[in-house]
Amino acid sequence: MNKVLDSYALLAFFEKEPGYEVVKNALAEALEKDSFLLMTTINAGEVYYIIARELGIGKAEEIWEVIKTLPVEIVEVDAELAKEAARFKARFSISYADCFVAALARMKKAEIITGDKEFENIAREVRIKWI
Repeated sequence: MNKVLDSYALLAFFEKEPGYEVVKNALAEALEKDSFLLMTTINAGEVYYIIARELGIGKAEEIWEVIKTLPVEIVEVDAELAKEAARFKARFSISYADCFVAALARMKKAEIITGDKEFENIAREVRIKWI
């Protein structure tokens, strides 16, 4: 089954916050199976800006380079993905960035890996693996 990373999950992994083992195991499983976890460009950018804001641009650049070595495919946002994200935003109280996670999960029939409680609002719409 495909898995989609939310920025919350990837930040938890890098910061070794509670639940990071779930992300670590998903990354290890992807390596073993020669596959990738998925993440949109929007959510990868979210990771970058959060690290830049908290730790500076230099650290954000360093983490960006690390992300490129992980079994994570950064999915470009196209019109169809944007439209699907907009449908989530129109129906649910959830951040626009999180709507892209949900949209990608729906389109790829994937499970979202997150600990962000905001996703409780859409738990009936997509599969979620909580960290």
